[in-house]
Amino acid sequence: MTRDRHDKRSRLGDAARGFTGVVAALETTASASALDAGELEQRLIEFGFVEGAAIEILHEGAIGRDPIAVRINNVTVALRRREAMAVVVE
Repeated sequence: MTRDRHDKRSRLGDAARGFTGVVAALETTASASALDAGELEQRLIEFGFVEGAAIEILHEGAIGRDPIAVRINNVTVALRRREAMAVVVE
């Protein structure tokens, strides 16, 4: 039995420090962000969260593991975990 590639997918917001992977998709309607889905998607794309981009979680905040510092390709950004839930990774 072969595993479907979707079996390996998870949400960036659920990942821990040290996670490495690639962006598989953006699903902004799954996020509890204060931003509307369209605005959140546009901001994530502007930061470089596009399909196939290499990603690594570099740091987590001390309280509630929030926010997280993420290296996306060669750029480091900080984002809240609730916004990171919109990023599907594998």
